[in-house]
Amino acid sequence: MSTLPMIVVATVLGGLASVLAAAWLSLSLLAGMVHRMVSLSAGLLLAMAVLHLIPEAFESHVEPQALSWTLLGGLIGFFVLEKLAVLRHSHHHEGDGHDHHHGHDREEARRGGVLILVGDTIHNFADGVMIAAAFMADPMLGVLTTLAIAAHEIPQEIGDFIILVHAGYTRARALLYNSLSGLSAVAGGVAGYFALAHSQDMLPYVLMLATASFIYVALADLIPDMHLATRRRGEWFWQFVMMMLGVALIALTSALVGGH
Repeated sequence: MSTLPMIVVATVLGGLASVLAAAWLSLSLLAGMVHRMVSLSAGLLLAMAVLHLIPEAFESHVEPQALSWTLLGGLIGFFVLEKLAVLRHSHHHEGDGHDHHHGHDREEARRGGVLILVGDTIHNFADGVMIAAAFMADPMLGVLTTLAIAAHEIPQEIGDFIILVHAGYTRARALLYNSLSGLSAVAGGVAGYFALAHSQDMLPYVLMLATASFIYVALADLIPDMHLATRRRGEWFWQFVMMMLGVALIALTSALVGGH
């Protein structure tokens, strides 16, 4: 199979699988285990970044210092983008009291649902670009990147699904909209493929931006959530186990298939 079909299949399966798994988990008896998926995702993302994406990027002929600056710039850039998103949305919650009319609350919730869908669509498009870059560097790297992204998306998609239902959407409609948003990864994968096919020199830089994304999500978003959950006695041990399981999955899969 050539590279483009692999990218399309990976983005379709990765996007839809994470949405369907999230919907199933949010409605099943396993919903209480979702918080441990966060620890697994952190291990997967960090292992992918350190063990695969960084070495792959540094195998190119690009100066190491240029790649290091790209990584640093990506980390700072993701911080800025996240803060701009927080500033853009936080005013809906400032000063909220209990004296709002229910109609106003429902309208605010529905507007929040729309913002979630728009943000998710952009995020999934970017995921598709990263998957395309990984497949173009090495098919095994593409498979592992898809696995890491899909695992990270499941807890996020559960939150999105719950927000959409709270905003007044039926479960079926929330699942439909989440699935359509997930398919934007396919558009990102195809766009990334054609863009990088015409500019192969950009591939190491895109891999470093993907690395920055994985590290930032793990350290700035997932691990702080894990710290909040450690108030339950002994929870830190299960977090450590799940993180190491994520690392082991990446290392074992790579060893079995003979990847980097």
